[in-house]
Amino acid sequence: MANVLEVEAQKIIDLAAGKLKESGIAKPKYVDYVKTGPGKERVPESGDFFYTRCASILRQVYLNGPIGVSKLRTKYGSKRAHWVKRHHHYRAGGSVIKDAFDALEKKGYIKSTKEGRVITPGGKSLLDKLSNEINKGA
Repeated sequence: MANVLEVEAQKIIDLAAGKLKESGIAKPKYVDYVKTGPGKERVPESGDFFYTRCASILRQVYLNGPIGVSKLRTKYGSKRAHWVKRHHHYRAGGSVIKDAFDALEKKGYIKSTKEGRVITPGGKSLLDKLSNEINKGA
């Protein structure tokens, strides 16, 4: 039995994004037209960005839960280049993260507690099954 810590992050995120897309998670309409934060210059190029972000958030909740929007805004933030001053870190926008939390809660993969979002047995089993598939394929 493999778990999420034993496989590469990008592999499990890609597989989980595909599973989330198949499961019918609704992508908000505005996601294709907005930047993910003030440190970015353009909108995400991938059409499956929202599902990838949901899978990444699910993995973060698995590893670091209970976790909230504020910590994930810091994690998904970026540096913005200045010409005269040094680079500064900008936190990511919270609406995409909040909508991803809501979508994952509707599917039953995470739940909200007083301390933050935690993973449910269904979400844990999904990620563990995917990590087992990756281990068997490697």
